[in-house]
Amino acid sequence: MHPSNIVLLEFHPERDALSPGKQLRNGLSVALRMGDTLWLANDESLSIERLTLAAEDSRGKTSFARAHRQYALHDFLALPLPPYEAEGKRINEADIEGLASDGGYLWLTGSHSLRRKRPDEGDGVRRSHKRLANVSADGNRYLLARIPLVGRDGSHELVKETGSKGKRRTAALLRGDEHGNELTALLRNDEHFGPFLAIPGKDNGFDIEGIALAGKHVLLGLRGPVLRGWAAIVEVAPVDDAGEGWLRLAPLDEDGAMYRKHFLDLDGLGIRDLCVQGKDLLILAGPTMDLDGPVTLFRWPGGARPDKASAVTREMLEHVLALPFGQGVDHPEGISLFSSQDGREEELLVVHDSASPSRQIGDSTLVADVYALPPRRNKK
Repeated sequence: MHPSNIVLLEFHPERDALSPGKQLRNGLSVALRMGDTLWLANDESLSIERLTLAAEDSRGKTSFARAHRQYALHDFLALPLPPYEAEGKRINEADIEGLASDGGYLWLTGSHSLRRKRPDEGDGVRRSHKRLANVSADGNRYLLARIPLVGRDGSHELVKETGSKGKRRTAALLRGDEHGNELTALLRNDEHFGPFLAIPGKDNGFDIEGIALAGKHVLLGLRGPVLRGWAAIVEVAPVDDAGEGWLRLAPLDEDGAMYRKHFLDLDGLGIRDLCVQGKDLLILAGPTMDLDGPVTLFRWPGGARPDKASAVTREMLEHVLALPFGQGVDHPEGISLFSSQDGREEELLVVHDSASPSRQIGDSTLVADVYALPPRRNKK
């Protein structure tokens, strides 16, 4: 399916540095629109990017070309590792893979995944073997956090704290360290996910790539593992912990369950992003392994308000869109609801990892796609 429109995203080049040779626009992993504000992140960064809606151009094109601001996560959260390794050669990335908001907070998640080195072109046999045996944990990836939002008239800012007394809101991070957090500790003995925590994300190991809010609960979509063709969502309930700046996981119900599992038949694909649409949940699904492949948008009716563990068969899901993808480029990676200019039609904004040269304009602009969403099945 071809996009119904495009949106231009403009970054400031001076804020574009991640590590040598990298650009923010060439690896976007998430997008979230809130009024005139568009929140974005690059999965090799340690920051959140804010773009602001500009007036339509003479051709009626929409762009987020004003007030690019970069928010460094270390200014808000007590991450386990410093921003850069020794001598600043490599950033200790958070691998940000999900953004969501309840209006008061911006919630974000890292992948929680291990990484395996990839052989470089020209590596000999010995060096290739050595690289493929190198598995590491980047401690900042164990990130599940919230940051307060303030703003008005559709424009928003991130702040470390706001309000006073009983209405005070503060930035907070799920307790953990560079080896894991409370979530991975909880799942270590899980019959489905435990064995995959020691496997790198791009090898069908444990890998979070999507977050959505279900009331006071948080839904975490997993790119991997995909179990016999079924993808998974983990539901948890983060709450304030003792000591400012920290979260802990609370029981979900009176039975004391600390998490719920929702398995979905996504035709063998893993979850690449989540997006709430009313009471429903939009699911961007793509390959769990490091390859080009089909990308599909599914809708799970009622999925934004689950009240028990689920096994969602293919017949219970709506096939919404089949999205185009490139060979080695243009992998759909982040989605957000995006209303049309007249506000009558719901649309979907899609941003891409490994953006192709055709999407990159000048030194700072990127083309994102917008798709018209078909009506919901049995919509009342």
